[in-house]
Amino acid sequence: MSPADLEEHGIAVHLDRLLAERGMTLTELSERVGVTIVNLSILKNGRARAIRFSTLTKICETLECQPGDLLSCRRED
Repeated sequence: MSPADLEEHGIAVHLDRLLAERGMTLTELSERVGVTIVNLSILKNGRARAIRFSTLTKICETLECQPGDLLSCRRED
């Protein structure tokens, strides 16, 4: 995947911040949500091309957050 592909979407993922705020590891989140560490890492690093609503729901329930806490739109000014 080229750097241009990574910039293709304008979505920022704040999973690192949420995990740190909750004192949780990616491994722990993976176990609680039922998603592989590899897939969560892809999401965390902004390389995911899509996310299922069911996965987003489980992540938000586990982290006690809203989708907007996890994802935001990068503004191009």
